[in-house]
Amino acid sequence: MSSMSAGTNLVVPVVLWGKTAPTHCISCVFLSRDQRTLVTGCYDGQICLWQVDPDTLKMTPRCLLVGHTAPVLCLSKASIVLDNNFIVSSSESGEMCTWDLVDGKCREVVKLPYIHTSIQAYHMCGCDDVRLFCNGYYAEVLVMDPFSLEIVFTLASRVNPDWISALHVLRPAKRKDDVVLGLTTTGTVKVWTLFGQETKNSEPFYENESKQIRCLNALSMTCCAYNQRTVLIVCSKYWQIYDAGDFSVLCSVISPRGERWLGGDFLAADRVVVWSDEGRGYMYKLPANIADSKDFHSKSVENDNPFLYCLLAVPSDKPLSCPPAMRYHVVSRQGKMYKYLIRGDSEGCVLVWNIPEVTNGQLAQIKQEDFAKPPAIPPTVLTSLVKAWAEMKPPPVGILDQLDSGDQPGVRLTASIYLPQQSRLVVGREDGSVIIVPATQTVMLQLLHGKHQQYDDWPPHQLLLGHAGRVNCLLYPHHLHQRYEKSHLVSGGVDFAVCLWDLYSGTLLHRFCVHAGEITQLLVPPNSCSQRIQKCVCSIASDHSVTLLGLTERKCVVLASRHLFPVVTIKWRPLDDFMIVGCSDGTVYVWQMETGHLDRVLHGISAEEVLYACDENPAASSSGDVGLANPAVHFFRGLRHRNLSAIRHATQRGLHQLQQLHHATNPDGSDQQKSRALPLMIQGLRTNPKDPESHILVFDIEALIVQLLTEEYSTMSPGTLEAQGLINQAEYQKVAALTQSASPDAHKKIADFFGRVKDKAGDLERTLKEKDRHGILAKMKEGAENVQTKLQAHAEIVGFKPIQVDGKGNEVGDQGGRKVRGLETNTTMEIAQLLLSLLHAWGMDPDLDRVCEGKLGLLRPMVPVSFGVLSKGGYMSLLLPTWQAKCANELDAEKPANTSGSANSLEADLPVELVRLERLTRLFTARTHWELSTTLTSNHLLAIIAMANTLMSMNNATFIPEQERTRKLHRQSTRTALNWATKAEEENEDLFTAQQAQIKQGWSLLATLHCVLLPDKVVQAGSKNFKRPQVEMMARRWQHQCLEVREAAQALLLAELGRLGPKGRKALVDSWAQFLPSYSSADTLGFPPGTPQPSSQMLTVPSAQQGGSSQQTLSSGQQGSNGSAPGHQTEQPQHEDEDDDEEEGTEEYCVRKPWSVAELKRKQTTAVVLLGVIGAEFGQDVSDGSTRRRASEDQRRKSSVVEGFGIGNNNLARLTSLALTHLLLAAPSSRLPAHTPLRRAAIDLIGRGFTVWEPYLDVSKVLLGLLELCCEADKLMPSMTYGLPLTPAADSCRTARHALTLIATARPAAFITTMAREVARYNTLQQNAQALNVNLSNSVLHRAKPEILRGVELLIDKMQNEMADLLVEVVDIVLHCLDPGHLKVKGLAEVFPAICRFNQVSHCPSTRRIAVGAKNGQVALYELRSQKCQMIHAHGAAITANTFSPDGKYLSTYSCHENRLSFWQTSTGMFGLGNSQTRCIKSYSTAPIADVSRLNPMRLARLIWINNRTVSLMLADGSETRFNV
Repeated sequence: MSSMSAGTNLVVPVVLWGKTAPTHCISCVFLSRDQRTLVTGCYDGQICLWQVDPDTLKMTPRCLLVGHTAPVLCLSKASIVLDNNFIVSSSESGEMCTWDLVDGKCREVVKLPYIHTSIQAYHMCGCDDVRLFCNGYYAEVLVMDPFSLEIVFTLASRVNPDWISALHVLRPAKRKDDVVLGLTTTGTVKVWTLFGQETKNSEPFYENESKQIRCLNALSMTCCAYNQRTVLIVCSKYWQIYDAGDFSVLCSVISPRGERWLGGDFLAADRVVVWSDEGRGYMYKLPANIADSKDFHSKSVENDNPFLYCLLAVPSDKPLSCPPAMRYHVVSRQGKMYKYLIRGDSEGCVLVWNIPEVTNGQLAQIKQEDFAKPPAIPPTVLTSLVKAWAEMKPPPVGILDQLDSGDQPGVRLTASIYLPQQSRLVVGREDGSVIIVPATQTVMLQLLHGKHQQYDDWPPHQLLLGHAGRVNCLLYPHHLHQRYEKSHLVSGGVDFAVCLWDLYSGTLLHRFCVHAGEITQLLVPPNSCSQRIQKCVCSIASDHSVTLLGLTERKCVVLASRHLFPVVTIKWRPLDDFMIVGCSDGTVYVWQMETGHLDRVLHGISAEEVLYACDENPAASSSGDVGLANPAVHFFRGLRHRNLSAIRHATQRGLHQLQQLHHATNPDGSDQQKSRALPLMIQGLRTNPKDPESHILVFDIEALIVQLLTEEYSTMSPGTLEAQGLINQAEYQKVAALTQSASPDAHKKIADFFGRVKDKAGDLERTLKEKDRHGILAKMKEGAENVQTKLQAHAEIVGFKPIQVDGKGNEVGDQGGRKVRGLETNTTMEIAQLLLSLLHAWGMDPDLDRVCEGKLGLLRPMVPVSFGVLSKGGYMSLLLPTWQAKCANELDAEKPANTSGSANSLEADLPVELVRLERLTRLFTARTHWELSTTLTSNHLLAIIAMANTLMSMNNATFIPEQERTRKLHRQSTRTALNWATKAEEENEDLFTAQQAQIKQGWSLLATLHCVLLPDKVVQAGSKNFKRPQVEMMARRWQHQCLEVREAAQALLLAELGRLGPKGRKALVDSWAQFLPSYSSADTLGFPPGTPQPSSQMLTVPSAQQGGSSQQTLSSGQQGSNGSAPGHQTEQPQHEDEDDDEEEGTEEYCVRKPWSVAELKRKQTTAVVLLGVIGAEFGQDVSDGSTRRRASEDQRRKSSVVEGFGIGNNNLARLTSLALTHLLLAAPSSRLPAHTPLRRAAIDLIGRGFTVWEPYLDVSKVLLGLLELCCEADKLMPSMTYGLPLTPAADSCRTARHALTLIATARPAAFITTMAREVARYNTLQQNAQALNVNLSNSVLHRAKPEILRGVELLIDKMQNEMADLLVEVVDIVLHCLDPGHLKVKGLAEVFPAICRFNQVSHCPSTRRIAVGAKNGQVALYELRSQKCQMIHAHGAAITANTFSPDGKYLSTYSCHENRLSFWQTSTGMFGLGNSQTRCIKSYSTAPIADVSRLNPMRLARLIWINNRTVSLMLADGSETRFNV
């Protein structure tokens, strides 16, 4: 499973269970308090959840929780809250896990060195919820927190400490403290008294009293809840009642012949029920003197023994193969008490007895009857997985059902492996055959309607025959490491043979027969072995032998076969040339790989040490003296360092090692192959080695999107990419060039450079290389023909010879008849088609369904789909196909209303079962699918929207084979770029464009349905319990690294918040506000961005190192479980740890107290994003008060603003904005690395909600911080619409650029004035740079020039009027950014044309001056030579236009509001020395313009010099007047 937990958690597992029910040998049972869920744990480590109807106790298996690697020994509730659906499970290998019963997610998982045999959940005084009291194979009682699974404190023994075999916690009547009774295996009773003040850091608590009694190896101890004066202790041979005061024996009963007692409990003060290992319950009445309360030890009456009055048994029960799990439950419903005895047995059967109340009168009657044996009561409920499976007609689908005949289970599937490159599934079967079949197609055949259902023998499969008997394991070495042949496939069977196959020709290349037992496992040696060993695979067999088989030399290189016990682990020391084999009895054999000699055999602690040494980093331990040459070195080193972990490991290693063989991952090499997630993984799943395999399909949404876009982009040339706006390198470089210096000769170089860029994509590619994580653009250079030839060549390699398949997977049939079905397929598109068809909500919108089927090529499901949820550490919950029987009952209840004749006649022809299945499927897609759990709803909606957006962004992407073909042809024709298109071709092109529009619209409708309309439609369809998408799951993905997932999450979150309405949003804000991290304001205000800040001010939470997950959770690049393989952490920093940490559903907004530091961090990050989004999107837009609205409307707006973000009550807005700016500006630290999704979210939200946050922000700091991130933009980033994931730095940069654009357009004035202020500050610094010794080239304003220019250009483009008011500031900024060299050789209109749209700006190249007319009537004259600027009071009103005369002697200015036109002359001193003065030499009054205010100020008037003495004033109405100097 480990391979699945890698990557982000937007994965969709789908299970094909097959016709055989999984084995479920039950090891423990648990019934939830509301009696809606029964939980059974089994010896193979799975947990099954059964849905129970509280009234009839009818049970339906609902889902299977997979994750434990050893038998589940204990199950316990995790809370006293009635509807809190969490349980804790614990396995024999020390794993503990907290599960959410509603959506089956694993919330927390730990692996302890302790193995519990029983857990009692008990609510101590002084605690807000239960604590788990655990006892087991250790000498203490551990008290644990059920949610964080941390040990809160321990109870230890002073007097003969020993394992505690039975435990009971109770609160004595009328006392405030709690009493823990423990009984050791050697028969010492101990009593601890707890007062509720116990905490973790205190010393262990010792017992208050202890007493030896004669009671060894007790199984359970229960104190009577009815009078607290007696204690029932059950041992396997007898049960006894003790006096709770002095622990004296009151009575004792020996077990029936051939049975052993397993446990017992009090039914009343004088009744007990005890159960035996045969699965029967015995009900006894105790002697009268025991329950008598007056004088407690009244003399016992002669022969008044405990009396067996009733038996709970199964009629004609066949003997059980191992002891059943039994549990007694008392529940109260509607004021009545019900007592149940529940039993789960080795056959997977669950039985429930409803224990009758027997009155004393009835007892007396039974006594008189004097039966030979007491009356027996049969169970009220008896069910099992097998039975549930049998009831399903037709049976659940398996992955290769097309090869079976009829409903009989066919040949069992025993091993399988998926080859992602070829998209083939290889399946080994019980009869020794190996079948190779196209993976997506075989799944489509099982699950989806479509043309393929009519073909016989589709999809084509290949059969490899070579094993006699079951195929046990398969290995495709090339997938694990590139060094192996692409065509080699290895299989191991029950016939002692290992076969080597050629995958493509289907021939058996070699058969290794060196083992003397069936092959159990095939592995690959690590990468650092010698050349010869690198070509081997390692096989393990049941005769305890291990071999290394050379695939190229076709012979056995090493046969290691002297092991006396089964092999449980294999480790490697490649540099010492050792293969180290660990056996189940704890011995370790060290073999030399080159010679095949047994070097030595180690036992005990030294064996442990050696195994431990192999796990250490091989590079670190490669120095000579640490080699295995001297194991004593390790041993002493272990003792010297007191390597307790090794010692503890040694002591607790027992049975569970056997299990670990199946989970042993090869520490070297297996993690490297996972460098890139695959869009689809198929894993065999079997709960028990004897079972046939079921199959889990794991769709990784992000990998799928990446691959679709990779394929899309790789067919485009850089020119096409540029044209489609996916990269905008050329225009960026244009802007950037303006800011670099350009001496006249440099200028020529730049022109050449641009010429080169245009001619050849090489340079562009170099710049894109760094940011292009998936090497797409590398493929672009190959022209179209090149790509074609490559595909051909590729086809030769991949083509599975018997059915020739070219690179895209289209069959070239040999007989003509096959041609029809040569459906040309593209694997990635097929995976996408399969996924979307399974997830789409069919039946919600019939019109859209028609579009989906007709235009987009989705296929309808044929059966309800069993989805799964992947959570922490690769733990999974998988829906069982049987839970749909529940829906079937609903179906029967509501017969379809629209029984029109035609439908009926159609249905009449079909078998009843099929009609029913079809109805079930329709009900499922339209309704039940969305009622399963909030996690599933959220994940599935995200997946659909992200996929629809991706396909919409691609050219003409559909799943209809003919259209796919035309699309490919069209691509080729556009690449050859025919200039002389014929008329027909043009029409064709138009058709193509029209079709493309339709397709895009189809995808858009699909996204809208799932994003916006779905909830209302599901509810309309009659759903009572629609599970809404989880707000916090979306918030957590607000800045997901995959752009499409990010956009989907944002759209969904905003839709969901909109749907909540003001009340819902307020509730949400109230529940999350408490988690908003409070950064002291000093953090955000006191430090210039760039000085490192003391890290203590980060979060106000102390960091406790908890399983290595204490880093800001969204930022540490960690995988799956706490402290999982260190290999992963370095390897995929881009996969942030979004580790499935969604909180519980927020329907009631009961956000619980976080149970660990890691979780608190998670809550804080979620709170920042959620409050940020609500503030930004629904907070009050403060500036709208400018136009006074009618009061009533004002009232309405106030009510829709979420409390806390309004003007009056702004506390929340202030805190949120502080948190956001802190995240933007805090210096990178280990706690908060530089580019994390959380930081990106903060940047994005500052941009989105700038108008809300503005009052509390230091605007210049924020802008500089954002610019800082954009400085490197052109190096890092393709374009805003480029769909593939970018490096974290490039991603931050994209987000920051977007935020800047939003801020600039929302508050243009603030943006320009702030920037102008910063420019002025920069200029003063520049003048004194030498004196202050500052390096200005590092300053943000210097590095971000292109970015600032781009912002200004955008604003002039979008918001001319606002810019006209701030022209002087704008020009200040522009002149700061432009390199002065450009203005030497070119006019301003050429260098930065945008600014010359304003008639108030003019540039005189000959005198190198720029004049700008301001709104207040002043003119700013910039002297470019001396970089000075002088202001002249020119007019009393805003200046409309100004312009220099051609020779630069005069400047004319005009103000239409003042109706004046003036001429100015600048006189300089001798030779340009001294101060220059500008004075007015002439002034004219002009005719006023009618209704000035209505006209566009930009187009009011222009001044044009006709010659050096005359200027012409041209007005907007076309009139023109001339004036002379």
